[in-house]
Amino acid sequence: MGGESDLSRIRLKIEKGEDRGEIALGGETAQLEEASGNKNQCDLFIQEGARLGRTPAEVVSTCDITFACVSDPKAAKDENTTWWTTGTGAGASSSTILAPVIVIPPVNTSVVAGSNEALLECVANGRPTEKLSIAWKRNGVKLSSGVSSFGRRLAIANPTSADIGMYVCEAQLRESAAEPERAKAFLSILEPPYFTAEPESRIVAEVEKTVDILCQAMGVPLPTLVWYKDSVPIHKLSNPRYKALVNGSLQIQQLQPDDSGIFQCVAKNEVGEVLSYTFLDVTNIAPTFIWPPADATVTEGMTAVLRCEVSGAPKPAIAWKRGRQTLASGSVRIPRFILLESGGLQITPVFLQDAGNYTCCAVNSEGDLNASAALTVWNRTSIIRPPEDNTVIKGTTATLRCEAAHDPRISIRYVWKKDNVVINPSSSSRIAIETDGTLILSQTWSGDIGDYTCEVTSFGGNDSRVARLEVIELPHPPQNLLATLNSSFSRSVILSWVRPFDGNSPVLRYIVELSENNSPWKVHLSDIDPKMTSITVSGLTPARTYQFRVCAVNQVGKGQYSRETSRLMLPEEPPSAPPKNIVASGRTNQSIMVQWQPPPESEHNGVLHGYILRYRLAGLPGEYQYKNITSAEINYCLIQDLIIWTQYEIQVASYNGAGLGSFSRAVAEYTLQGVPTAPPQNVQAEAVNSTTIRFLWNPPPQQFINGINQGYKLLAWPIDSPDAVTVVTITPDFHGVHSGYITSLKKFTAYYTSILCFTTPGDGPRSPPLLLKTHEDKPGAVGHLSFTEILDTSLKVSWQEPVEKNGIVTGYQISWEVYGRNESRLTRTLANTTLEDKITGLSSLTTYTIEVAAMTAKGTGAVTSSTISSGVPPELPGVPSNLVISNISPRSATLQFRPGYDGKTSISKWIVEGQVGVIGEEEEWVTLCEVEKESDAQSLEIPNLTPYTYYRFRMRQVNIVGQSPLSQPSRIIQTLQAPPDVAPGSMTVRTASETSLWVRWVPLPDTQYNGNPESVGYRIKYWRADVPSAVLIKVIGDRLEREHTIEDLQEWTEYELQIQAFNAIGAGPWSEVVRGCTRESVPSAPPENVSAEAVSSTQILLTWAAVPEPEQNGLILGYKVLFRAKDTESKLSSQVVRGNHTLSILLAGLRKYVIYQIQVLAFTRIGDGVPSSPPVVERTKDDGYQIAYRLASSSPNKFTTVEVGSTVRQFMATDLLPESAYIFRASAKTRQGWGEPLEATVITTEKRERPEPARELRVPQSEVTSRSLQLHWRPGSDGSSPIRYFTVQIKELPDGDWQTYSSSISHEATSCLIDRLNPFTSYKLRLKATNDIGDSDFGAETEAATTLQDVPGEAPNSVSVTPHTTSSVLVQWQPPKAESLNGLLLGYRIYYRELEYESSGPESKTIKTPSALRTELTPQSSFKTVNSSSVLTTYELTQLKKYKRYEVVVTAYNIVGESPASTPVEVFVGEAAPAMPPQNIQMNALSASQLEVTWEPPPLDSQNGNIQGYKVYYLEADSQNETEKVKVLFLPETSIRLKNLTSYTRYLVRISAFNAAGDGPKSSPSQGRTHQAAPSAPSFLTFSEITCSTLNVSWGEPAAANGILQGYRVIYEPLSPVQGVSKVVTVDIKGNWQHWLKIRDLTKGITYLFRVQARTITYGPELQANVTAGPAEGSPGPPQHVVVSKTASSLTLYWTEGVSGNAPTTGYVIETRPSDEGLWDLFAKDIPRSATSYSVGLDKLKQGVSYEFRVVAVNGFGYGEPSPPSVAVSAQLESPFYEEWWFLLVIALCILIFLLLLVFTLLLYSQAKKYKNCNMGKNVSHTEESVTLDNGGFTALELNSRHLNVKNTFSKKNGTRSPPRPSPGGLHYSDEDICNKYNGVVLTESVALSEKPLDASESEATDSDYEDELPKHSFVNHYMSDPTYYNSWKRQQKGTKHPAPYRYEECMAGEAEPYFQTVITTQSSGGVYTPTGQAPPGSRTPVTGFSSFV
Repeated sequence: MGGESDLSRIRLKIEKGEDRGEIALGGETAQLEEASGNKNQCDLFIQEGARLGRTPAEVVSTCDITFACVSDPKAAKDENTTWWTTGTGAGASSSTILAPVIVIPPVNTSVVAGSNEALLECVANGRPTEKLSIAWKRNGVKLSSGVSSFGRRLAIANPTSADIGMYVCEAQLRESAAEPERAKAFLSILEPPYFTAEPESRIVAEVEKTVDILCQAMGVPLPTLVWYKDSVPIHKLSNPRYKALVNGSLQIQQLQPDDSGIFQCVAKNEVGEVLSYTFLDVTNIAPTFIWPPADATVTEGMTAVLRCEVSGAPKPAIAWKRGRQTLASGSVRIPRFILLESGGLQITPVFLQDAGNYTCCAVNSEGDLNASAALTVWNRTSIIRPPEDNTVIKGTTATLRCEAAHDPRISIRYVWKKDNVVINPSSSSRIAIETDGTLILSQTWSGDIGDYTCEVTSFGGNDSRVARLEVIELPHPPQNLLATLNSSFSRSVILSWVRPFDGNSPVLRYIVELSENNSPWKVHLSDIDPKMTSITVSGLTPARTYQFRVCAVNQVGKGQYSRETSRLMLPEEPPSAPPKNIVASGRTNQSIMVQWQPPPESEHNGVLHGYILRYRLAGLPGEYQYKNITSAEINYCLIQDLIIWTQYEIQVASYNGAGLGSFSRAVAEYTLQGVPTAPPQNVQAEAVNSTTIRFLWNPPPQQFINGINQGYKLLAWPIDSPDAVTVVTITPDFHGVHSGYITSLKKFTAYYTSILCFTTPGDGPRSPPLLLKTHEDKPGAVGHLSFTEILDTSLKVSWQEPVEKNGIVTGYQISWEVYGRNESRLTRTLANTTLEDKITGLSSLTTYTIEVAAMTAKGTGAVTSSTISSGVPPELPGVPSNLVISNISPRSATLQFRPGYDGKTSISKWIVEGQVGVIGEEEEWVTLCEVEKESDAQSLEIPNLTPYTYYRFRMRQVNIVGQSPLSQPSRIIQTLQAPPDVAPGSMTVRTASETSLWVRWVPLPDTQYNGNPESVGYRIKYWRADVPSAVLIKVIGDRLEREHTIEDLQEWTEYELQIQAFNAIGAGPWSEVVRGCTRESVPSAPPENVSAEAVSSTQILLTWAAVPEPEQNGLILGYKVLFRAKDTESKLSSQVVRGNHTLSILLAGLRKYVIYQIQVLAFTRIGDGVPSSPPVVERTKDDGYQIAYRLASSSPNKFTTVEVGSTVRQFMATDLLPESAYIFRASAKTRQGWGEPLEATVITTEKRERPEPARELRVPQSEVTSRSLQLHWRPGSDGSSPIRYFTVQIKELPDGDWQTYSSSISHEATSCLIDRLNPFTSYKLRLKATNDIGDSDFGAETEAATTLQDVPGEAPNSVSVTPHTTSSVLVQWQPPKAESLNGLLLGYRIYYRELEYESSGPESKTIKTPSALRTELTPQSSFKTVNSSSVLTTYELTQLKKYKRYEVVVTAYNIVGESPASTPVEVFVGEAAPAMPPQNIQMNALSASQLEVTWEPPPLDSQNGNIQGYKVYYLEADSQNETEKVKVLFLPETSIRLKNLTSYTRYLVRISAFNAAGDGPKSSPSQGRTHQAAPSAPSFLTFSEITCSTLNVSWGEPAAANGILQGYRVIYEPLSPVQGVSKVVTVDIKGNWQHWLKIRDLTKGITYLFRVQARTITYGPELQANVTAGPAEGSPGPPQHVVVSKTASSLTLYWTEGVSGNAPTTGYVIETRPSDEGLWDLFAKDIPRSATSYSVGLDKLKQGVSYEFRVVAVNGFGYGEPSPPSVAVSAQLESPFYEEWWFLLVIALCILIFLLLLVFTLLLYSQAKKYKNCNMGKNVSHTEESVTLDNGGFTALELNSRHLNVKNTFSKKNGTRSPPRPSPGGLHYSDEDICNKYNGVVLTESVALSEKPLDASESEATDSDYEDELPKHSFVNHYMSDPTYYNSWKRQQKGTKHPAPYRYEECMAGEAEPYFQTVITTQSSGGVYTPTGQAPPGSRTPVTGFSSFV
């Protein structure tokens, strides 16, 4: 074979013709050169005789290997073989490293035993080839002999069975640390067959026997056995009695004589065969006794056996007889008598009457045989009253009874033993044995504790029983109690104590009591394991102090408590619970209000500081937005600036000083919806008939609905009445084209139609209106039938067109006949334009019936008729009178009356109206009855009245012309009481819980109470329907109650119920019987008689009895067995037994010799019942262990063996050799034998160290499951000491601690299964090794490994199902806990099914028993599934059947599967509260105390059933804390009058509808305001600044305005006449802002009565008070020496102090008045007491006016007596008069005055007669004055109270002439008596003055009466000096008559005043008077009260 020297790659070349082939070999390319010239096709490659492959690509080589190319594989060694060789050129690279690869592994090989050689081959490839080595190993030991060809071959010479085994080929590069490549092959030795068991040479057997011919053989492979009979194969004989057994033997049954012969057994395999045979001989023998019968004596109740063994062939037939009766044979069987296989007779049990002789008879074909025996029976001796275990308290007497029954023919003996030691009664006086066997022990003590055995011995049998006696006492208190804080868990405390003396009775438990924050002691832990002396007390609350004490409890009772611990304070922690009851509600479309309650106080863990609220878009992973509420008192937050109609999820957490607590579960809430912005599409409308229109449409585009589509409104309105819109609401249908109808429309009317879509916030836009007309129909009745031109033989009939034409009127039909004579009827048809007709040919004074009807194309309409007498024109009837009520009963009353005038025609009927219930002028009158008049009766009965109701009646009478006026109302009556007429309606029963039923009904409306409402109530009676039972009654006293829950019922039981209403008179009828069934529940009791028995070391048999029937509470679906090892923290295991018939289970796979606690519970479909208690305790069996050891170098069978007990777990071997290897074995033993041994090698040496940790830890992902993973590793060095075990620790990421998973992993293991992991959780693992020296360090951790997902471990919780509509329910739930999801939650599945046992609708099925209910439950397969998103916890199940009960369960699921199902929840479908509130709420004020509210029902599709009534909620809109009032209407009325309301108050009204399922939502608030009414009295009345003639009066607003305050009225008058005159002054003030008035006309020292009223639409009640004018008692005297000095620019007033009075003078005030009779007015005040002068500038006074001044002193008692007035001083600035501007004005005024006087003279002359009758005498007169003031400015009213004697002349004073003056006592102001200008000012309101002199005569007046008259113009100055009066005087009404008014006219020119301001005088800072207002520039301000005349 040649090769190129520079060859860098070796190629395999295969040539055929011109083709060449190359293949790569082991990472390089080998080149094959052909050794011969054969060019044939290579079909197979052979290397040194071994097959390699059919193509070059299948051939792989190392180096220098010769290959053969075979054209025909069958001739691999002939001349067709083409040989190929490979080689490596000299230039081949030797530096290339190629890992070893075994390309031809050894194959399993078999050789025949005795062969010379067995050959195994192994071909490997690797680079460099010179370092490639191949080695062979067997059982880990390297083989050297027989290896050749560089290790490729292994030859085993003369192989034997010892060479059988696995051989390993290892290929490895020398000096390489890489793991060698390995391949395995098994060598087996073939052996020819040989017999291990052969048949006997001769076999003798009897006829009809069964014989087994033994034949067994071995060999490799295992030989097959073939049987022959007489050289014929058995299978060819086809004899069914011949049967080849599994072990190779031949069995022949029922032997027959022809079965005799030679039987051959042949064993063969592929190596060879062997043969063996036997001769079978079948014989016959006569019967012979082997064991004849013998006499026997037995005890009654035992088993008697009479032996009778007989031999013979064929087998003899045996029969037993007693006398002539055959007791047992092959054909006779009598109970208790059993023929045994051996031929004997067994009698079980034996009775006394069985004593006697018995004969055994045997017979076969060869002969017969018999023998007899006698049976004697004794009565059995037995203990019939055995001793019982007894426990007594120390010092008491113990009695152990033992009573036996025995045969009287024998005697018995009692023997008592204690702990197997015979008790001698004579040895102690405390011990006595009674003759009946009773043992008595007195003064018991601890030495008497033990097992007592009572033994009874006799010839009739022995019996014994054992009982245990315990002597016990109370345990002592635990000692050294110590409490310490738990550092690992802050909410717990570690308690430790020293175990006390147990009182000779094991401590059953310890009790721990605690005191929290010095509170009373309470039990915290009541069942602490008695083995424990320390415990962690958890469940404590942070930031609280605790004390503890402990006591022990044994069988006697509870011992004393230990001393309490010192008090411990737990540290503060963040709140451990989130806020509760989180409620979110959308307030607007961009805000949500969130409210919550604090966490439970026990979860605060400190002092709360506030809350953190976070929110984000629901279902999206966006970031949270946070709000911090920094006060723990605030439990709400308004979240604003949100997105419209978007769902948010909101969470709240509380925080304290330790940090933030957990967030609450997310609450999802939407911002409010919008209204649709597009109308429905493709709207079509057509008239179906005369009153119905049909609509077709498509919904608006979804994106324009802007919320949840609540439905559609169909609209129709007449063309001429666009406001009269008919609305029909349609529920949305999400499939196809929508349709709907509007009915009850007007006939033959043109309508516009439209449709709109609406959401909860409101309606969307209407579709374009379509015009259509309803169909034509028959017309209505004609209107206003009347008669005119009534003559003897004719009359004219007139009518009006029908209001409801319902089409085109084609004409009218008129008919008439003599009253009561149909045969005289005449009919006439008229044109449609004719509205009157003259009927002729009548008979005079005859009554006729006349009928008129309109006609259309559809026919004649309704007839209008009347009667009329010819010749007498009718008139309206008169009013009935004299209404009298009598014969009052609960339901009727008799009305007597006097009929009114009949209007010259017959009265057709009486109409009686009444006020019902509430009587008042504002109450409406309703028509109670209409009685057709049949006679001239003067009374009628008013029927159908409501019992116990107030009525007032009135009536009218009707004739052809019309109705009479209404009569006067009758007196008010009240009907009598009566029992209710009807039962409450719509009674329904629903399941509320396992023990309760929910009953609902429609309460009686108040109109059906028939009695005092306070006495109205309801009774519910109920009883069991399945069995006879007592009838129970529930009484509900609230008349408005609509539902009641009946508690304390039996679970899963059917009841029948009825309801009735009652009042004080009696009870109404019972309702129809309805049925209801309580819900299935969990069993309330555990299974009974639970027992356990260990049957092996790993199995316990558990049995129990069923749950008692009354406690099952449902269908028992199965049982659950709960068990775990006692006194361990192991997880509770469970096994489920399906079905309720299996009452046992075999618990397998348990641990050996371990005590288990076992409980059993039953379960129904609702859940698990109560587990059995106390738990059954049982220990598995274990018989011990065997330890064996030997030197490793010694014989394998030479072990030193030691057996130890079952409780031993350690063994120490001694006397071992040092520095030696030992092999130890340990085996466990049970009843079944020894188990497999566990072996370990031990080296006894001192030269050892700790092992190294394992290396290369890894977790293959392919071996990871949801709850387990496989950990692999490579062991490290063992430290010259065998590794005993490995310890695995595991850590849960991210924050878990390292936990030890197992410390008992085998030392031989290189992998370990880690289970009990949590799904979908990341873990890290680490490993350490342990030898006899110690532990290694932990090795490197693994990479994080994540377990796979698993099905969720918990079901969704808090599942609730509530009706949503009549065909849908709302399912709500809480997600499972996060730790139980076991993966990524994908969603939820809702399973629901229909339950058949609930009655459906009115056709109720009768169910007799609860068992019938069980049979009607539909199977699980009928559940339907609905998937729900993982983010949703609410889902609506729709399209359910009405009046059906459904069962709903919810599961969570992930990608792996589903969680367990939640507890089933039942719901009744068919009833749901209305989904929408009433619509179109209108409010109308009827009066000041009544509002009328009207509304429309909710849309039909949202009513969810029949509306049973409405609730009207109302409250005052402006009240802050008023509770909302409610009115309930139990009838579907759509209006109500709200009465007894507050006047002029805005009310908010909301209305909800309700049906049988509950209340619907409330409507949005609607507002309405009551009318105004009179206000209440002012709130207060006070007086200030009281002087001798003036004061200020002030008042407060009324507490109840009852409207808009228009002003006030102030009335005052002296309590006694002043100078003979008592005047009443009335001042009306417009506007509400002014609450005071200045009064200036008081008389010194007079007491006045003031009354004030407020006014809205009218005046309210008065508030009055008295006040006396000054000076006050104790006030100062008048100042003295008042002097006024004048300079060029000012006036100065001087005075001296007067008498100070009863208190020091505190200051002064100054009053002033014009010298021409002005009223005194306050000019300056608050002048200091030290001042004796006061200056004022002349420019502050009115020019040209003279003033008088006086000074008043003030002290603590008030204003004093004024000083005498000063001399009059002119306010004129000093300058020549001819330089003044007013000089010319005075000249002009004089001329004007002269002209006015002339005019006055003429006027007075013309009215002289009015003054001729003046009273001339003096009398006390009473006058009234009235003034009206508006609120244009502050008002000061100055009125003098003077004694005036009026004289019909003018008098002169000071050379001037005064006009005639009216008496001020009776003044009324009118603008008719004063000219429109006064003083140059335009008057906006004029004044009227009038006077009422009382009892005055003209003869009493004299000229001297005017001697004290004030100066001229005093009257004008009085009323005109204050310009504010101009606008306040009210015009007197025209036509008002006044007694003798005095009139005058006087016009004067004066200085114009361009503005008017308030007139209250104040003291400025400079001490000068200034008015409140400011005058315009350039003007001069007149001083208040000063005249502006010159």
